[in-house]
Amino acid sequence: MAHDTKTWRCGKYEIKFDRPRIMGVLNVTPDSFSDGDESNLDVDSAVARGVAMLDAGADIIDVGGESTRPGFTPVSADEEAKRVLPVIRALAQRGAIVSIDTRHVEVAKAAVRVGASIVNDVTGFTDPKMIEFVKSTKCGVVIAHAGEVTEPARAHKAVQLDTSAAAFVAEKARAAAAAAAAGATASKKRGRGMGGSRLIGGLVQPQLPFADIPNGSAAVSGDAPAAEPAAPAAEETAPAEAVAAQLTGASIEADAVKTAPDGAAAETSEPEDKLAAVMARASRREEAYVSTSQLRRFTLPDSAPIMRRVMGFLSDQARALIHAGVARERICIDPGAGFGKNTNEDIIIQRETAKMASLGYPLMCAVSRKRFVGAVSGVVEAADRDAATFGVCLGAIQAGANVVRVHDVAGFAQFLNGYWAVARPQPRRAFVALGSNLGRRMDNIRAAKDLIAEIPLTCVSNCSHIYESEPAYEEHQEPFANAVIEIRTELAPLILLDELMKVEDKLGRNRTASAKPNGPRTLDCDLLWMEGEIHGGDKLRLPHPKLGERDFVLVPLEDLVHDPARFFRYEGVDVKEPEERVGHVTQELGTL
Repeated sequence: MAHDTKTWRCGKYEIKFDRPRIMGVLNVTPDSFSDGDESNLDVDSAVARGVAMLDAGADIIDVGGESTRPGFTPVSADEEAKRVLPVIRALAQRGAIVSIDTRHVEVAKAAVRVGASIVNDVTGFTDPKMIEFVKSTKCGVVIAHAGEVTEPARAHKAVQLDTSAAAFVAEKARAAAAAAAAGATASKKRGRGMGGSRLIGGLVQPQLPFADIPNGSAAVSGDAPAAEPAAPAAEETAPAEAVAAQLTGASIEADAVKTAPDGAAAETSEPEDKLAAVMARASRREEAYVSTSQLRRFTLPDSAPIMRRVMGFLSDQARALIHAGVARERICIDPGAGFGKNTNEDIIIQRETAKMASLGYPLMCAVSRKRFVGAVSGVVEAADRDAATFGVCLGAIQAGANVVRVHDVAGFAQFLNGYWAVARPQPRRAFVALGSNLGRRMDNIRAAKDLIAEIPLTCVSNCSHIYESEPAYEEHQEPFANAVIEIRTELAPLILLDELMKVEDKLGRNRTASAKPNGPRTLDCDLLWMEGEIHGGDKLRLPHPKLGERDFVLVPLEDLVHDPARFFRYEGVDVKEPEERVGHVTQELGTL
């Protein structure tokens, strides 16, 4: 996993998987299974929740406007679009990678138009119109499996019986019943003797001594009363039609065939919404009583047929998209935990994560707060299942999952950062810009470099010279001294940013309301770029959104990177020509 070479191209972004990526769940719905509330429909509130997820560590925000929980009520495309589009637009403007969770092609089109970079289709692109749309874009796609993974039961239809055959069977049943009654009468007349019932053809059925007596105890003691005549068997007294149906192999399915008042068989119609029908059936299957007489030798069903259906569907849909013109590196797959599956099936699928990862596509683990997580952890309330969710996700990550879709981003980011620090050594390259125009400028920059070298899991590997530059954005102040240092770090970007802010505080950075955003300062530390990282939000943007326009950053970078303009343009940064930049370098001051 630490050396996973998969990449996921999502519009202008390229997501790399040298570490797992966190997708935050942002429901703009009043009826979601774990966090449904009318306040979710407020645009400002939804945007604030999305930004909070980004600032807590989410790499992607998955915005959904229709709940697809078991028993959900379908939402029209117009209503869904009204809920999600303002939220997607606002988050995209903050540099977020936004995914639209929808099965409606009209909503997907509008979402991509306002800034979404990923289309997450819970129905797995089974709608040809959705395929036609995504092949004309550069957005990433998520193919999800939503359906039953066991062979569906055959629907039983009403059978038109051959009336002559039915009459023959009924006559045989009446004859057998009459013979049994006659034999019982004869046995009663003989008292307690060891006689038996006379059957057709002259054969005699011996009367067992413990008939109708618990454990035969009275018969053993010799005090058993004479047995009462046995009641005619059910099949002997059943109506002719039922007996004929049994003999011909026909059965009545309660959910498939119902009897109309006039006795005619009436078939129930399937719900119009296929996904709603799948989720309704899954709910019934999960809650259905299973007789204890159905003994099994294993705790779980055979995994082979289940995985054939899931992996077969995902592979087929991926090939269909590729043949339609969607690049392979744009495709991510999701086995669809909870969609048409019961607990045993979901566990089997999660245990086979490595097999699904071997298909070669980025793999999503979307199990957050699902019913099967509650079943294995004993947690009833969906909102309380986050800790159990983290455990399931950790198992998936160890087996090769690349994207983890969770509700509690802050909690999972802490969980993942703690695990990754000790389990997966992963030093990555990053650039940090240092600037000062108050006090002893060069000493401030040198002190900052020494303090950064003391950050846990971090080292300083290279330094630029120190340059003097014109002030940018706020002109009426003293010139700045600037430098860029190259570091290696194993910290997550947001954790590293917190450490850099501590360095600023130690050197006297003024953070009060009186300080101007671009005014004088003893020290300014900017995280410019980090290997493999793209990030949006209010707290941190990567790459730094103003990197390409700052001469006081790009000139020092020339000491560390050959042709930094070309390097960062490849990373998707809009690098301006020297004459168009701000904060031009005026002279070299010395070395670090």
